[in-house]
Amino acid sequence: MNNAKCSILNQIPRRRTRIIQCVYVVGFMDLFGVSMIIPLLSHHVKALGASPTVAGLVGSTYGILQLFSSTIVGSWSDVVGRRYSMLTCLLLSALGYGLLGMSTSIGLFVLARIPVGLFKHSLSICRALLSDLVSEAERPLVMGHFNAASSVGFILGPVVGGYLTEHEGGFYTSSFTCAAIFLLNTGLVWLLPWSDSLTPHTNANFNSSASKASCHNNDDNHVTSTQQNSSHDNSNNHTTASGAAVTGSGAPGTNKRGWSWDLDWGEVSLLQPAWRQLSSVGSKIRTVVSSDMWDLFLVRLLMAIAIMLYYSNFSLAMEERFMLKPKATGYLISYSSTLGALAGFLVGPVTKLYGNDMPALLLHSTVLTCCLILLYAMAPSVWHVLLSSTFFAISTTIGRTCITDLELQKGGAHASGTLIGAGQSVTAVGRVLAPLLSGLAQEFSPCGPPSLGVGLALAAVALLLVRVPKWDGRGKRKEAKLGDTHRE
Repeated sequence: MNNAKCSILNQIPRRRTRIIQCVYVVGFMDLFGVSMIIPLLSHHVKALGASPTVAGLVGSTYGILQLFSSTIVGSWSDVVGRRYSMLTCLLLSALGYGLLGMSTSIGLFVLARIPVGLFKHSLSICRALLSDLVSEAERPLVMGHFNAASSVGFILGPVVGGYLTEHEGGFYTSSFTCAAIFLLNTGLVWLLPWSDSLTPHTNANFNSSASKASCHNNDDNHVTSTQQNSSHDNSNNHTTASGAAVTGSGAPGTNKRGWSWDLDWGEVSLLQPAWRQLSSVGSKIRTVVSSDMWDLFLVRLLMAIAIMLYYSNFSLAMEERFMLKPKATGYLISYSSTLGALAGFLVGPVTKLYGNDMPALLLHSTVLTCCLILLYAMAPSVWHVLLSSTFFAISTTIGRTCITDLELQKGGAHASGTLIGAGQSVTAVGRVLAPLLSGLAQEFSPCGPPSLGVGLALAAVALLLVRVPKWDGRGKRKEAKLGDTHRE
């Protein structure tokens, strides 16, 4: 009997690793398909006869929809589970890109952007799923690898999209190819071993060696399987998506770890009435809004705008400041993007070097990013720009991973989808504000946008210097965790 229990526990890492690797593939294919389309959208809108003003309004539709839908869809994934929320997002995104491939008028183009703007949150749900699957200590490493895989897709996609565009009807071919990629991702997500794998609850205090040792201690450890049915009378049931749990207990004083069957991605929570799902979503969003996480979200907003200002007029500034041709600028941007993708593999080792002290790592990466933006704004030659671009890609990649990890630490794993969605909404606000601020700053100088970015980054550094000492070493409040009201 105990040999069977140990066999189940030994299978957990293999099953979990298989799901994680599949999520990497989903992330790669997602951005690969999207990046085939993004560079072609403005040209297609103009080809349909839209004026620059109309083209700008149409282009803003996606960002506005993402601004309001990110948090809602992320919270919904906490309620109904990752599996069905991801399948829904992938299918409706495929529908949107398919409609885009049939758009022969401005009206149909706008219609095609609506389902994509509302439900193109598969990457956010993937990150929430990875947060569910790994421990707190493993999370930066896994997130870094996921970001690296996604970034590689974003680098390769424009190459394929540009090649297809050279042929007649290239935009429509690219759109249908993107829709097919999302359908392929849907099939991959559907075939994942959701129902027969055991998933660890996030717990930074878990010691994997202790769990292995427990297989040899028949007197102190036991594993029991308990069926948990969804109850409509329990208002807290929406905060967990588990249909069954396998709980391990050890001797007093030893680390404990809970394990749950992946039925939370099955059909249990999805069968809740629509009004209950909406109530649960609203409750989670209110909890995040009323939480004391304004500092993290403000740092995310300031740095998002600063980074966007860095890139906002990059090509134009290179031409005006250094007489650099667009082709050479393109090579420089590709170089920086490639380094950003590779930097995802550095997140784990750097986090380990810092002893998982994410607040300190976030502070140092923000300071470095601020200095690099300043170097770019004051660069006397292209070589200084190349130097700033090299380390800028690395510092921003590490910073994004840090801010996401801290949000999950402080907010709690029970609301990972809501927290990641809220972070995406904050970034969407930056996408709305950055072009406006960039246009105003360019009225004064080509170096205006990055100079303004330096000011915003300095504000983020000052805020971190004030707030980091108030956090403990793991980025959590010393007060009660967010979501205590949801505990059963």
